[in-house]
This record gives sequence, C-alpha cells and structure tokens, in this order.
Amino acid sequence: MIKTDILIIGAGPTGLFAVFEAGLLQLKCHLIDALPQAGGQCSEIYPKKPIYDIPGFPEVLAGDLVDNLMEQIKPFQPGFTLGERAETIEKLDDGSFIVTTNKGTQHHAPIVAIAGGLGSFEPRKPLLENLEKYEDNGVAYMIKEPEIYRGKKVLIAGGGDSALDWSIFLADVADEVTLVHRRNEFRGALDSVEKVQQLKNEGKINLITPAEVVSLKGEDHLEKVTVKNTTTSEETDVEVDNFIPLFGLSPKLGPISDWGLEIEKNAIKVDNSLDYQTNIPGIYAIGDVNTYPGKLKLILCGFHEATLMCQSAYQKIFPDKKYVMKYTTVGGVTGFDGSKKEAPKAVVKAID
Repeated sequence: MIKTDILIIGAGPTGLFAVFEAGLLQLKCHLIDALPQAGGQCSEIYPKKPIYDIPGFPEVLAGDLVDNLMEQIKPFQPGFTLGERAETIEKLDDGSFIVTTNKGTQHHAPIVAIAGGLGSFEPRKPLLENLEKYEDNGVAYMIKEPEIYRGKKVLIAGGGDSALDWSIFLADVADEVTLVHRRNEFRGALDSVEKVQQLKNEGKINLITPAEVVSLKGEDHLEKVTVKNTTTSEETDVEVDNFIPLFGLSPKLGPISDWGLEIEKNAIKVDNSLDYQTNIPGIYAIGDVNTYPGKLKLILCGFHEATLMCQSAYQKIFPDKKYVMKYTTVGGVTGFDGSKKEAPKAVVKAID
C-alpha cells in the first residue's frame, strides 16, 4: 500500500502545482492519473498549443508548461500511479482514506485532493460505418504530435476553435490540408476564421462548406473520404492520408461521482470561502473539477486553489502546530532530496 500525506487525483497543472505548495509545508504527495503521463489535458490534448494567460509567461506551449511544473516539483520527490483510474474510496475510523484504482493499487492518506480537471474525456465521434477499423490507421480524434502529418494529406472536420487552429497550424506542416464543416459559419475566434479564409485564398487550405464526411474508404489504411454537400447532396471522394474529426470532447467524472460528494452539473461543489473542501471533511476539489459561486475554469485559478488547499491540509494533519507562512524570497525552497534554493544573504560589513 502506498502511503502519503496528500493523495492527489489528477496530474494536470493544478495537481502538479499542489505538489510544490505541499512541499513548502514539508508534506509529501502522491498522484494518481488515468493517463499514462503527467500533464492532463495539456499533455494529452494540446501539448503544442500556446497558452497566453500564465503569469510571467507571455506565451508558453502547454507541453512546456507541464515540463516546467515537473522540474519545479522535482525536489519534493512526488510519487505517481499513472495509467490507472481512481475507482473507490474508503474512509477509515481515524478519518484517513484508502483509495483503490481500477488495477487494485491501494493508496492511504489523511488528505485527498481531487484535481481531475473536467474528468476523463471521450471524443465525440462521427456516426460513420467502419470508423473503428480506421482508428490508428488514418483516423485520430486529437493531435498530439503535428510532425506525424508532415508531407501528408490531412482532412479535418469541425467548426470550432480546435478545427480552425489545427487547420492553420498544419497548413505549414502537411502537404495538403482540407477543412470540412457542415455550415458556412464557424463558431471559433474571429481572427482564426479570417486566417483560414486567408490561407484558402492563398491555396494553402481547401475549405469545403457546407458539407460533412459521410463515408471512409481504404483497405488496411484510410485512403479516401466521401464528402457530401449538405445543400446539393452532391458527393465527392477526397484522397487523404489522415482524417481528424474535431467535434469536441465529452467530459465525465467517472467513478468519483459515486463517492458521496455533492455534485452540480458534472462538477464537485466546494466551500470557496476557505479552502475548497468538499462536503466530506478531508476531501478537497481543486481546479476545473470543482464549482462554487464565481468559479472561473482557468489554470491560474487552479494554482490559487491548490495553495489554499495545502494550507488547510497542513492544519488538518497537524492540528496542534501553527504554521507561519514564509515567502520563498525569504525562506527559500528546501527539497526532500536535500537540495536548497535561497537568495544570497546580504553581507553586513562594519564601517571603520
């Protein structure tokens, strides 16, 4: 059984930063995530997309943000159970918890922090015959590594920001990019729509609207898709190497929804006036997975929530101790590995 001070469910940016804040309090953390790597959506869905609202970073790629967070928490030596989903929770007589994963791995901690983002994601798939046959054989529902598409013929379906952004990005990577949308109007950012129109005029993107993909063709690998004009019903075969339907992702809380937590619209209700604790003492919810009046689903808000959660967790674990917060500019950062980061001390020299 894995024992730790704070068990964090979800290894996205908020969960990772909670490790740092807990480490400043000399609290050990262990993280569980159903994905095979840390980083949450930033690693799994859009590692190459820039983020513009992280303080101190005018622009940072999502994957780079995760790398920086991993480097930041390295001195605090967190443990990871990756590729496993938190399945059940049991509250013991002493108030601590045992969380067991779908693979039977047990974790024991006095504090549980749920930082599961929007939950587990499932792509919204188009209703096409033989779709599963081409999954990983030309059909993908998200773009993790754009270089895979270099020199290829790529067809993207969708009308939101993801479809627009990736069409723009791949225009400089793929040999041919086709964007199909069932309407003439897009629901993405105006500047992205204008950029797609510009690339169309330059011959860098084939834009087909109003239309939809109605069938897939190929032997072992996808070779063609049939596109149907939704106004005239005319059908055209388009040669492709890859088909990427970007119709969004459907978030689900999964087994956590059965833990007795108060749920509101697929999110966990918390007390935001103090520490983001749930209706079960000792269980917190931070980041996009929680809800409260005035909630904003931003990474930087998750960082704030993680900080207050750790302060509250410390008081629960050590009710007889009074923690006086020290700024890292004053106290530095002392890692569990013996490392020490601190500002140079001022040299006091007597004046003759």
